[in-house]
Amino acid sequence: MVVIIGHPYAKFSPSPSSSSNYSPSLQIRIRPQQFPSPSIKSHFAATPSSTTLTMCRLSNILISLLNSCTLIIGLIAVLGAVHVRDHGGTDCQKVLQDPALIVGIFFIIVSLFGLIGSCCRLNSILFLYLIVMFLLILGLMAFTIFTLLVTNRGIGRVVSGTGFKEYKLGDYSHWLQNHVVNDENWIQIRSCLVDSPICPSLAEDYHEQEAEFIKQNLSPIQSGCCKPPSYCGFEFKNATFWIAPKTGPAVQDSDCTTWSNQQNILCYDCKSCKGGILANIRKEWRNFALFNSCAITVITIIYCIGCCAVRSNSSSYKYY
Repeated sequence: MVVIIGHPYAKFSPSPSSSSNYSPSLQIRIRPQQFPSPSIKSHFAATPSSTTLTMCRLSNILISLLNSCTLIIGLIAVLGAVHVRDHGGTDCQKVLQDPALIVGIFFIIVSLFGLIGSCCRLNSILFLYLIVMFLLILGLMAFTIFTLLVTNRGIGRVVSGTGFKEYKLGDYSHWLQNHVVNDENWIQIRSCLVDSPICPSLAEDYHEQEAEFIKQNLSPIQSGCCKPPSYCGFEFKNATFWIAPKTGPAVQDSDCTTWSNQQNILCYDCKSCKGGILANIRKEWRNFALFNSCAITVITIIYCIGCCAVRSNSSSYKYY
């Protein structure tokens, strides 16, 4: 007979043979392995991994940093607009006052949503922030497409024997003519032109030097607003002073009769000046469309980071 003393899984039992002649045998029964209870298993399964917590912190930190930058930009825009309103300014500066104030307030509100949501890990605020960002992406995309559509027409015409181009109002889209250089907007645009040094600096650089002046690659505004159109046949004295022929302009055009040698008038009311403004706007809007494309990319990245922050916050809350 073999006896195992103290073995926790061993049990001695007699053999089921005849009672008169049996030999004892050892029957070993192994107890099943003891596993933790289901509640303990669920506790271990819910333990957050270090990677999840790191992603949660990182996404919230990035959202906080990015929105801190936009908050500063918004504050600068608002302070600049308030400064112009309180201390006065030119009519041209006042034109930019309201747009700067609106953009600044928008940046501040959106940035505060992002900061509060990321720092306090409030998904309800972050959801609102992401909705605004999504609408902003759609708005920028729509504006970019619209910009390309309304600026697809319009190109300057090279004047024979000169280095500059001249611009006609009718070469540009009807939307730009009716909504950008209409009579109401033109009063403010004209005020900006009078306040700017564009034409006075041109007169100082090319005083009594016609041969050099006609070779210059003038900007659209200089070509359209600071001198009369070439087809008028005026005599050059300096860049902003021209003498009409005694017999009258070579072409009966309203721009030829609108021209004045008074430095606060010049050709600011000419159609060629409006054409030059639209040519400049066309160039700037095309560049702005490129900037918008980059901005859409950056905002989309911020939007994705915000989505990661919301998901990470939701996952981390399940652990507690």
